Amino acid sequence: MNTNHIFAVDRILTSFEKQSKKKSNKKYIVLYQAIKYCILKVELPHLWILPATRILAVDLKLSRTTVVKAYELLALEKLIVPKIGSGYSVNFPQMSAVESTKNKLISVNPQLYPELSEKGRAYLDNIHILERDSNKGIAFRPGLPPLDIFPVNQWKNLLNTYWRQVKASGLSNSPSSGIEALKITICNYLNISRNIKCSPSQLMIVSGSLQSLFIISSVLINKGDSILIENPTFPNVHSIFKSSLANLIPIPIDNEGISINEISANNHLKPKLVHVTPSNHYPLGVKMSLKRKKELLSWASENKSIIIENDYENEISSHQGVNPSIFSLDPEDRTIYLGTFNRLLHPTIRIGYMIVPKYLIKATEALQEHSHKFVSPSIQMVMSQFIEKNYLYQHLKNINAAAQEREAQFISFFNEHTSKMTIERKPYSSLHLVATFNEPVSAKKELEIIQTLLKANIVVHSLSNCYIGDEKQKGLIFGYSSVRPAVIKQKLIQITDYLNSVL
Repeated sequence: MNTNHIFAVDRILTSFEKQSKKKSNKKYIVLYQAIKYCILKVELPHLWILPATRILAVDLKLSRTTVVKAYELLALEKLIVPKIGSGYSVNFPQMSAVESTKNKLISVNPQLYPELSEKGRAYLDNIHILERDSNKGIAFRPGLPPLDIFPVNQWKNLLNTYWRQVKASGLSNSPSSGIEALKITICNYLNISRNIKCSPSQLMIVSGSLQSLFIISSVLINKGDSILIENPTFPNVHSIFKSSLANLIPIPIDNEGISINEISANNHLKPKLVHVTPSNHYPLGVKMSLKRKKELLSWASENKSIIIENDYENEISSHQGVNPSIFSLDPEDRTIYLGTFNRLLHPTIRIGYMIVPKYLIKATEALQEHSHKFVSPSIQMVMSQFIEKNYLYQHLKNINAAAQEREAQFISFFNEHTSKMTIERKPYSSLHLVATFNEPVSAKKELEIIQTLLKANIVVHSLSNCYIGDEKQKGLIFGYSSVRPAVIKQKLIQITDYLNSVL
């Protein structure tokens, strides 16, 4: 008997014993009433599979005929329905257990409980900044690679091989900072692809960039510490650092990257960290020049600051030539390097990495021990094999080919069918596009457009949400690469028709 059936039998038995104490009835009537009570009180939730008649009869010490008759009465009332290959399942969707619990929580009096911590309130207050997409389709959600070309069979075969060969010892706890085999593989991969040389002990396996930023802020940031961030940049970066109670200082970018003059103007605030996306600035796509990278390193050295190099999508942005990473240029070990496979493969993998300066290794490992424990070892080992067998390299070639084709199609069709917005043109270097409004629109109007498109199962992100301060450029961010060519045209017809009608 599976665990679900054990729970169901326990609930039914309790109810059956209560019903039996009432006026005497035939046993199948008592059982029918007992199960009906459990269903109506949502003790057996909608779609829950009931125990087989044979199993329930044995556990309740009843004849199987008695159980069959009770089930037949419940089926007549359509409180249970036959489920092919699984007996019967509960059919009472009026109110789920989750909904009933939700209704109870509405009336909670917060004065009866301890206050949230200052950081707890900050995370709660800033949750609206995070870009948390709904599950309404993938067109045109930024941050997604071409999902339809992911080599599912290669990944499946590697995973099957892992489970065929895994030993009992491999099912125990794993190191919080990551399995050594994957760390060595990533170190080698970065050495070849980015000229990054680091020790596996410096490399931490995480679930993605957001977790990396949470760990960094927890290890380094005290309330009121100053952090420099590009303006604009990822809203998630705003949210995580604001929630850590840091003093965020937005720094504008120019055609070479983050402005060193503006950074230097804030030296009196003694910034601890500066967060940059040098390979491919998000969302505007500016590549930081080699000169600017060296200037940033010099500034960090003079001010004893740490640089966070968020090198997301560098495999895409370096398609037309390698631009040295800040980490590879750093002689003083003051750069934290962030990378993720979620934006290259697919987001459900939940695996990324960061390289930390040697002085942060112990503190970072300690925080990982206290929090997420470790990323699934099976995923780590499959990822290691995926890189070693050259599957990642081949997949990157396929991504670039597919994305370039889809980008060209998107731009051509968009420009042909609307003159209300302009796509910010740049050489192919990322998996998203930015379109700005040709006439001034309010933040309210921008939000209205995004929400209306969402109702049509079209997800786009706000450009203005990437800015800190009053001066915010309005526009839409489109993640075109995850959408098949045939669907691109279909969805763009909906978008351009709507834009032409409201702008």
